[in-house]
Amino acid sequence: MVVQLMKYGADPSLIDGEGCSCIHLAAQFGHTSIVAYLIAKGQDVDMMDQNGMTPLMWAAYRTHSVDPTRLLLTFNVSVNLGDKYHKNTALHWAVLAGNTTVISLLLEAGANVDAQNIKGESALDLAKQRKNVWMINHLQEARQAKGYDNPSFLRKLKADKEFRQKVMLGTPFLVIWLVGFIADLNIDSWLIKGLMYGGVWATVQFLSKSFFDHSMHSALPLGIYLATKFWMYVTWFFWFWNDLNFLFIHLPFLANSVALFYNFGKSWKSDPGIIKATEEQKKKTIVELAETGSLDLSIFCSTCLIRKPVRSKHCGVCNRCIAKFDHHCPWVGNCVGAGNHRYFMGYLFFLLFMICWMIYGCISYWGLHCETTYTKDGFWTYITQIATCSPWMFWMFLNSVFHFMWVAVLLMCQMYQISCLGITTNERMNARRYKHFKVTTTSIESPFNHGCVRNIIDFFEFRCCGLFRPVIVDWTRQYTIEYDQISGSGYQLV
Repeated sequence: MVVQLMKYGADPSLIDGEGCSCIHLAAQFGHTSIVAYLIAKGQDVDMMDQNGMTPLMWAAYRTHSVDPTRLLLTFNVSVNLGDKYHKNTALHWAVLAGNTTVISLLLEAGANVDAQNIKGESALDLAKQRKNVWMINHLQEARQAKGYDNPSFLRKLKADKEFRQKVMLGTPFLVIWLVGFIADLNIDSWLIKGLMYGGVWATVQFLSKSFFDHSMHSALPLGIYLATKFWMYVTWFFWFWNDLNFLFIHLPFLANSVALFYNFGKSWKSDPGIIKATEEQKKKTIVELAETGSLDLSIFCSTCLIRKPVRSKHCGVCNRCIAKFDHHCPWVGNCVGAGNHRYFMGYLFFLLFMICWMIYGCISYWGLHCETTYTKDGFWTYITQIATCSPWMFWMFLNSVFHFMWVAVLLMCQMYQISCLGITTNERMNARRYKHFKVTTTSIESPFNHGCVRNIIDFFEFRCCGLFRPVIVDWTRQYTIEYDQISGSGYQLV
């Protein structure tokens, strides 16, 4: 109706009896599509009503959901403007309404926690008046993240996002080494070792509370992965090198490592399939979708302001839309999508073999350097003997077994989804949300499943010197489930 009225000359900037224009009313009542259309047609995103309230302020005060606030923030709205009479910012209004969802969005967008209204009250002051523990904690955390209420040196460090990321990446290197180092010390007193482990725990707690930035969701898991592999390679070269055969053990291990580093690097740093658009393209898309009656949030991303291709999804961690989205992997610090999914599979495959070699190296080391009586005294005595013989080696073995389990399970799940189901992890978890999937209590029927052999050939783009002809689809521009199957019939004997 809004589109039709504007086609016939309706002026959306006119105000009603309370001083609000169309965009203010749309923001108040959560009509995200209308807000997007009005902005795309030229309405000022920071337009004030007669009381000096902007659309963002109304959305923060009246709408307890991520949209239209998220949409307005994407249009680079001014988050720290104050209204005409109270001088409340959008963050003030969100606190007054107890709108926890919007508070989080505003803080992420850089809202000024210390901005004061006409009474000299900050958003934190209002939260304390209402005795809302959640709001108080989050606003205080936002202050601490900016280095307020701390000594000047700590303030500078905490305000440095790059430094905090380095702390999160570096902490696992220190912790993994200290755990093995303390266990390996030639000290008989477990009390002393216990106190040393307590010191490690206290240090980690201090670093976590003071420097960890929980908005960097991938930094810590990525640090754990890098640290684990670093110490495994140190162990391999300093403990195993002289004990194992070069031609049959070391050479394949090194070749596998080269492939592992390559696939990990591509998974970590390559474009996973980010869907990009210019500002003009975004507005044009909004207008086109609105005027065809299809400006629906199921196919339109209110954050990226784009029409979502089929199989794409907005990643809440990366805050971007990814083509053929599978999942966000904290172990590689990146999304897994159309652009890097094959490299991710290679990473899992070669990582699994690297871990198997590490387990083999540990067992070989114990056989050569430790006196064990497994056949005589049994399994538990054997475990005690190898743990006592070389605590560091036993610690590396435990790390290897842990990583082997999750890597093996993830690799099997991924291969099953790719080959047998023809779906991504996201599609499997949210199949009921997508109309093009037929879901029963026991199965998921995917329109992208073309049989095991074809699925594998299409996914890995196998050609085999022209023997196979895979279907290549640009998932960043594919908006329907129908695409050309004739040009790539899965495989073809030549």
